[in-house]
Amino acid sequence: MNKLFLGLAIAAGSLSFAQETAVTTPAPMNKQKQPIRFGIKAGGNASAFSEQKLSLNNQKLGFHAGAFVNIPLSEKISVQPEVLYNQMGARNVISSTEVTIDNTTIKGMSDEKAYLNYISVPLMFQFRPMKSFYFEAGPEFSYFIDGKIKGTNTVTTTTGNVITTTNQSYSESIDKDNIHKFNFGLGLGIGADITNHIGISARYVNSLTYIAKNTPEGVNPNTNRVFQLGLNYKF
Repeated sequence: MNKLFLGLAIAAGSLSFAQETAVTTPAPMNKQKQPIRFGIKAGGNASAFSEQKLSLNNQKLGFHAGAFVNIPLSEKISVQPEVLYNQMGARNVISSTEVTIDNTTIKGMSDEKAYLNYISVPLMFQFRPMKSFYFEAGPEFSYFIDGKIKGTNTVTTTTGNVITTTNQSYSESIDKDNIHKFNFGLGLGIGADITNHIGISARYVNSLTYIAKNTPEGVNPNTNRVFQLGLNYKF
């Protein structure tokens, strides 16, 4: 009889332990990737040519604007194709040496900008170490639309206490036949979501394709460099 009671007690204890274990075992987390989202974006550009020295005087300001679709591949990784109108180019400021004749000083300065307009298609792969922040990297394919060279020549003449300044502006279209139609670059950037719909991003794109088809002998060919800072809105 004692053995019977002992057996029932062991069986009851085992059943109670099994029930407690089943209750306290945490359920596996159901991690799901985010849905596909479309959006628009726009922002400012600061661009220069590769053979220029790094300087604020060489940066030409422009803008980019377009649309994108964000396609999650997993909880932390997504791919984002974009189509952008993208302004690149460079600025060149040349100051001449002052020339003094008797009591007259003449100083000239030339401020010239190259405007290169592209349709760009970046393909960015994004990694999110946290929900609202991401790193991105990927290729960018661009097609040259048109461009211009604009500049201003300024001549300042000083005679005694009298100062006279004259400005002469010029503008000419860039011959499309002299520019490579397709431009390939690599982009690297970061971004953050301010809200569920609004975000900010910063990106640097380094082009690997020469801008001009023919470069004069003794001159290193130029490529595009552009830094972008912008806002985006996801629907």
